[in-house]
Amino acid sequence: MISAYFRTVQRAISGALLVFAAGAMPTPVQADAAADITQAVAALRAINTLRADFIQTDAQGGRLTGTLTMKRPGKIRFQYQPGVPLLIVSDGAALTMIDYEVRQVQRWPIRNSPLGALLDPDKDVARFARLNPTGRADLISMAVRDPGHPEYGTLTLLMVRKPSAPGGLELDSWIATDAQSRRTMVRLINPQYGGAVSDQMFQWTDPRRSNHRAG
Repeated sequence: MISAYFRTVQRAISGALLVFAAGAMPTPVQADAAADITQAVAALRAINTLRADFIQTDAQGGRLTGTLTMKRPGKIRFQYQPGVPLLIVSDGAALTMIDYEVRQVQRWPIRNSPLGALLDPDKDVARFARLNPTGRADLISMAVRDPGHPEYGTLTLLMVRKPSAPGGLELDSWIATDAQSRRTMVRLINPQYGGAVSDQMFQWTDPRRSNHRAG
């Protein structure tokens, strides 16, 4: 049995599963849009380390909070608020979702994960991204979708122009929309770049082999 927490987080993180798959086809874009997409991808790849609080909101208005830690190449950790028995972590090889309540684990290779744009420097996201109009000169909205697999949904990255951020753009939030048009938003709060982050941050305890809780 999958817990309600796990389903909510799965929509946020896995709603766009395989959006970054190698077989995705490019979408033609205007020159100005292509320049913004190129800048957005470069800014994502310019992040060395990142720490931020986050707020995750689902389609029904349910909210979860936590802390995100990222380190290149390929490492990320979503530590949810106390009382939420979930952990999402990448050790550089695979993205893992752990539900400590029901002792369930799901894993994907980084290159096929919904966070491939953040973690995999070899992903050519610009080939199959499109720019959404925002009406704001300081905001870029970039949607990534595999037209060959609409069941994977869409991942939309929102980035704000900020000179002090890596590449001049700060990742503000992303929206995962699944095949049933259910939307889940993750917004980053007070991001901090370039700090020291130990690789031990990206280790995890397998609940199928012990009684330990998420740490």
